[in-house]
This record gives sequence, structure tokens and C-alpha cells, in this order.
Amino acid sequence: MSSQLPTRRNVLAGLAIAVAMPRVASAQTNEAPMRMRCSFSDQSFTYRLFDSPTTRDLISLLPLDLKIEDFSSNEKLAHLPRRLDEGGLADYSDETPGDLCYFRGWGNLAFFYAAYDYRGDLIRLGRIEGGVEPLLVKGEFPLRIDLVS
Repeated sequence: MSSQLPTRRNVLAGLAIAVAMPRVASAQTNEAPMRMRCSFSDQSFTYRLFDSPTTRDLISLLPLDLKIEDFSSNEKLAHLPRRLDEGGLADYSDETPGDLCYFRGWGNLAFFYAAYDYRGDLIRLGRIEGGVEPLLVKGEFPLRIDLVS
């Protein structure tokens, strides 16, 4: 009668495979970052998007033709055709000019070009690539939003 107990070599080999498999799986599913292009007036700028249910819901609406307008002294806003999934709600403390957020109160996009304070009613969707200068153009304009492939 032979023993069915695993040998030390088999146990170590099994552990090595178990440790390596998640790395292989994540390398195979490593996707390119999501990016979104916004254009209004003669301005064009791109956001690197953070993966969340809210961001994915926004992407499902693209392309979008909206209106962008000045709001307060630090942001522009654009009203969406419908409210987004709020599953991306998470606290953060590294607010930065250039952040793109979803404002839960009104269901609009907030394009911050100056300092702002996080509140529980903001869901951060992404951050602008490059400077915020395009957002400094004052006025109300047609806005085109497309997914960048």
C-alpha cells in the first residue's frame, strides 16, 4: 500500500504555481488606460479616466454632444442626458486642478481648473492630461466628448 501524502517537493511546486498564477492572469488582462477627448470652441483636451462603475457608465454614453459652461470660480460644468451609476463613490484627499468629477446632486460633469475641496457628493472620474488652460476659456460652448481608442 503506497502512501498518498504529498512530498515536500510537490507542496513547494504547488505553492510556486499558486503564487505565480495571479501575476500571469493580471498580465493577460492588463488593459490600456481609458481616455476621453473633450472639444469645445478651438480647445481640445484629454482625460485619463479612473476605472469605476461611474466611469464605465459615462463611457457607455459616448460619444456625447453637450453644452459646457462656466460655474463658480473654479470649474466648468456640463449636464448629462441622464444620471450615472454612483458605484464609483470613494473618498479621496488629493484634489487637483484638472480633475473631472461627477456631481451627484445635479447629475452633471464638473471640470475643475482650479483648487477645490472634495465633498461626499463628488465622484472623481479622471484627471486631465496636460494643463488646464483649455478650461480657462470663458463662456458657454457646444462640447463634444469622445472615447479615445
